[in-house]
Amino acid sequence: MVPDVSTGSDTRGLISYLFGPGRRDEHTEPHIVAAWDLAGAPDPGRDRSATYTQLAKRLDHHVDLRTRELGGKKPPKHVWHCPVRTAPGDRYLTDTEWAEVARRVVDATGIAPEGDEKACRWIAVRHAEDHIHILATTARADGRRPRTNRDGWRAQKECRKIEAEFRLRRLKSGDLTAPRTPTGAERAKAERQGQDVTAREWLREHAYAVAASVRSIDEYFTVLGSLGIQVKPRISAKTGEVDGYSLAAPGDTIWYGGSKLAPDLSYNRLRERLPTQEVADRPQPVADPADSWRRTESAVHTARTVLDAGDDAVAQGHLEAFGDTLHNLARATPGPHQEQLQAAAQAFNRARRSAIRADHQAASELRQAAKELAHAPNLPGGLAIAVVFAALHLARAAAKWHEQRGHEQQAAAAEEAFRHLQQGYRQAAEPVLADLARRAPRPQTVKRFETAVRQAVPDHADRILTDPTWPALTTTLARAETAGHRPRHLLAEVAAHRELDTAERPAEVLNWRITAQPNKRAEAARTRSTRSTMPIAQAPQSAPTAVSERPAARGRRR
Repeated sequence: MVPDVSTGSDTRGLISYLFGPGRRDEHTEPHIVAAWDLAGAPDPGRDRSATYTQLAKRLDHHVDLRTRELGGKKPPKHVWHCPVRTAPGDRYLTDTEWAEVARRVVDATGIAPEGDEKACRWIAVRHAEDHIHILATTARADGRRPRTNRDGWRAQKECRKIEAEFRLRRLKSGDLTAPRTPTGAERAKAERQGQDVTAREWLREHAYAVAASVRSIDEYFTVLGSLGIQVKPRISAKTGEVDGYSLAAPGDTIWYGGSKLAPDLSYNRLRERLPTQEVADRPQPVADPADSWRRTESAVHTARTVLDAGDDAVAQGHLEAFGDTLHNLARATPGPHQEQLQAAAQAFNRARRSAIRADHQAASELRQAAKELAHAPNLPGGLAIAVVFAALHLARAAAKWHEQRGHEQQAAAAEEAFRHLQQGYRQAAEPVLADLARRAPRPQTVKRFETAVRQAVPDHADRILTDPTWPALTTTLARAETAGHRPRHLLAEVAAHRELDTAERPAEVLNWRITAQPNKRAEAARTRSTRSTMPIAQAPQSAPTAVSERPAARGRRR
């Protein structure tokens, strides 16, 4: 059961909508199911002699009194509106049951506390099987305004109780950090245009993807504009500097403020995460392209340990940085699995937000690695899969972290991201693991590696050697040995990076951790070659588009 509180100033207009046919003729038999006083509330849906004006006047009675007291000034946003909808698949509720829902919601939100004779006037209108609309005018009979602070949260809390008592589908409790859902008008517009998502949702996903890849707030605006998205900065009248912004889809006239797309897309929240232009303009050293992937894999692994033992603010900072990492990982790993990685990034957008204030500084290593990944060349193969493998384990850890703190919506979103990452990983990894297994070294070498396993990780040796991915691990060990690593020491080192007790396939875990290790011989050669030369630097390149869609056309958003 989903409540959605909003406020406005047009009592008559909202009444006309509630009792009208709807914007797409979807309203059927509109009528009042509950009110502050059923005898005193004209019902235009059931009483032919009643009019919208009569009902509006009865509702606005105390507002009019308050207006006269204020010398002709109407209270701002005096119309309180709360649709309450059952979840898809829920049973049919009778008018009597909906009336009880309405009374409990206005009581819980402070609009009309039970037994309060001076409470606000309100009605609950039903014009469809699955929802009602509660309308109230927020002026009490004693001239005071109702105490409606945190009314949306209180409405949600009451709906969770109603779901249990009415045996309805139990939805996840929120914490007021969810983005705004598209309105009926936005959905209808998308449908008319042949779009699968609304402009609000389309802009939100593009804003997240761009914010994940850029190095400054200025670059954020530039890249959005290069995609054909209209950008309108807001200039402060006091300081003359930018203090906000709005976006509109290409060719559209409807603008959305950053905070209206999602709480963490507001200008202030973005500035907390993005460095200053001065920092962004510093030259970036040239390095082995694979180094960015290795740093990302290592930083993702570190973030997982932070969730297990870190401070909540530090953990929240890593979750937000991980959200950026997923967007850049999806962009940087083309292939049949890319769609699943993109879906994981979009799902995790909900898991990255909570009421806990993030310590962004503590997550600078992961955030920097994510930025590097956005600018790194595509690197198909084992190292990229190792990053995906680390990411799916962090997504599962994030789900548990949120669950332990009662963040139900975030936990569900992290689980969804985990499932997408798992599917993407399988699509990418299975052919690679099969190829590694076909290239297994000679039996004598395999026997030597078996001995190294028993010496390095004796407690898990039997499980590793019977793991179906053991043949693939032997090939990876052979390649690591060629690259300058000693198998026994390498196995002990990577085994210490993550406990293997909970790993279903410990050999698979070791395989990807070893894949992410640098080539020692290549590193030594680079070190020798740079001792007599100056470091080469390059200016940072423009941020990648971060999305596959062409700049000037939205097309069909699927």
